Amino acid sequence: MSAEQLEQRSRVRIALVSITAGIAVLGLKYLSYVLSGSVALKSDAIESVVNVVAAVFALGAVIFAGKPADKDHPYGHGKIEHFSAAFEGGLISLAAVFILLEAAKGLIYGVELKDLGRGLMVNLLAGAINGLLGWFLLTQGRKTRSRALEADGHHILSDFWTTVGIASGLLAVKLTGLKWLDPVMAMAVGLLLARTGFRLVKESSQALLDMEDPEVLEKVLAAMNRVRTWDIIAVHEMRTFRSGRYTHVDVHMVVPEFYPVRQAHDLCEDFGKRVLEEAGIEGEVHTHVDPCGRLYCGRCPAESCAIRQAPLAADAAFVLDEATAAGPA
Repeated sequence: MSAEQLEQRSRVRIALVSITAGIAVLGLKYLSYVLSGSVALKSDAIESVVNVVAAVFALGAVIFAGKPADKDHPYGHGKIEHFSAAFEGGLISLAAVFILLEAAKGLIYGVELKDLGRGLMVNLLAGAINGLLGWFLLTQGRKTRSRALEADGHHILSDFWTTVGIASGLLAVKLTGLKWLDPVMAMAVGLLLARTGFRLVKESSQALLDMEDPEVLEKVLAAMNRVRTWDIIAVHEMRTFRSGRYTHVDVHMVVPEFYPVRQAHDLCEDFGKRVLEEAGIEGEVHTHVDPCGRLYCGRCPAESCAIRQAPLAADAAFVLDEATAAGPA
């Protein structure tokens, strides 16, 4: 079995863990609401419903994204993971609306709290499980380069901090007897979820529209500077886009114009592979080979060049502004 197949199996197992843990947390949070009658704890349980649905969708996205490229999808199926993250963001936003409505009703009509102490204890147990699950999904999502798992991890970690905030607020309710603090805490949860949902939808939409990622550009460029050879004289018109965990890089590479076609081709192909390996990126580099045109003599150290027009001035490193700009005509 190949390394890629093993990694894909790992992604599926992680998604299944997320679903199982999410169902357990949902049960605990619903129990805490039944015990306490708290609107804030009910809002926390509503969010857990979203967690379970999102985890199921993330599993489907991970399985679909693992399919190899084919005739209809020559760049692979990785973008489904961005759809998954956007879907999760939409679910979170919908949950925020329901929670805000529940909170408003609690403020208007009041709430009747029951066994708040036991409800809080059960909810804190659920929160602790969520904290561990969120950390696990986030680290494993980054490790396996799965946007769907990473988005799920971010969401569940935000759910963990929500639980901590709710517990603090309800502890204040128990100590002060001010019941109106309960729906106020639920409203705060709703607003926090609305912010999280908006952020997920925005980031995923940008990825689906192939918006340039400055972090990826800088990472690729840094790797180029670390592994470059003297005969990769300059790079320009560099662009990147992500399709799930795959990164596609398009770049023009300037080489000595006296190189034969085969030598220039092999040089650029090998350089692109080493750049991805150095950057720790899974993907591919599409190169366009440009002859130097005697325009880069000041930075080219080729001692045997018979057509040099100017002496070597400095061996300049690749910089972002030049790497992303159009090359000389």
